[in-house]
Amino acid sequence: MRSHALTASLPASLPVSRDRLGYAQSLLERHSAERSGPTPTLADTPDASLLLFCGDVPVLRVTEGGATCLLTREDAARAGPPSPELFLGRVGGRPAFAGALPADAAALFTGDPAYRVLDARAVAVEGAVPAPEMGVLATAKSLLGWHARHGFCANCGNPTALSCGGFRRDCGSCGTEHFPRTDPVVIMLVTEGDRCLLGRQARFAPGVYSCLAGFLEPGETIEDAVRRETFEEAGVRVGAVRYHLSQPWPFPSSLMIGCEGEALGDALVLDRTELEDARWFTRAEVRQMLERRHPDGLMTPPPMAIANALVRTFADR
Repeated sequence: MRSHALTASLPASLPVSRDRLGYAQSLLERHSAERSGPTPTLADTPDASLLLFCGDVPVLRVTEGGATCLLTREDAARAGPPSPELFLGRVGGRPAFAGALPADAAALFTGDPAYRVLDARAVAVEGAVPAPEMGVLATAKSLLGWHARHGFCANCGNPTALSCGGFRRDCGSCGTEHFPRTDPVVIMLVTEGDRCLLGRQARFAPGVYSCLAGFLEPGETIEDAVRRETFEEAGVRVGAVRYHLSQPWPFPSSLMIGCEGEALGDALVLDRTELEDARWFTRAEVRQMLERRHPDGLMTPPPMAIANALVRTFADR
C-alpha cells in the first residue's frame, strides 16, 4: 500500500453540482428525539405528508410543474390505510410518513390522470419530482424495504415489532433491538494522466461505460476498498485516493462513496465475471461521451448517477 502522502499528488477536485444527482438532496428534518416516545401518527395529523408505495413503486401526484411524491392523507384514502406506516421526521415543519400498499394497489392510481406510479429509478432519471424531494423518497423506500425483509429476529428467529416510528424493530422474545442498515459502496474514477478508466457490465444499456464500484468489506477503509476493487476487477494498482462526494442509493439501501484514484500503471487484466469490458478513455473522449457525440455511440450514465458527476469533474478539469 502507498502512504497517505500520495493523496497530495492528485489534482484538486472541482466543485461538483448536486443539482441533478439523484437522491442527494432532502427536505427531511430528522427528529431522532421524537422517536423515543409516542410518535405522531398519520391519523392524528391531517396536515401530514405521505410517501406512498405500491410494492416498491412510489405514487406521485401530478402538479402544474411536474409531480410530487409528498402526498396527503386524502390522496391515499382510496386505497385504505398503508401498512406499515413509518414516521420519517418532518418536511416544512409538518410530520412526514412513509406507507406501503400491496403492489396491485397501483391499479387504483394508474387510471387517474391526477397521479403517476413510477419506478424510483425512473423518477430520478426523469427528474419527475423536485430534487429536494428525492432524498425523502430515498429514505422512505430504503426504510420500507428494510421492514419488508426484517420481520423476524436474526438472533432467535421470532417475530419482531416496529418501534421508534419505524427506525427500529424490537424482538419481544429475546429483547434484541434491530436497526436499519446502510451498505457502503465505493465508486471510483481511476485516472492516469489525461486518461480515465471506465468499464461496463453486461447488464448495462448498450454503449454505456461507467466507473468501477464495489462494496466495502468489514474492517476495510474506503481507500483500501478502492484499491482492492480496482485491482480485482481490472488488474490496476491504485496509489492515491481522494474522496469527492456521496449519493444515497435506495436499491435497496446503499451509500455510494465517490472517489478518485491514481493509477500506478495502465495494463488491464479484466475479471470477465464482473466486467464485459473496460478501457482507458482520454479526456476528449470522455467529453464526447458526456455530450452523447462519441463516434462509436459510447456514453456515460445519466446525470442523476454519481458516476456521471465523477466523470464530469475529470472532463472539466
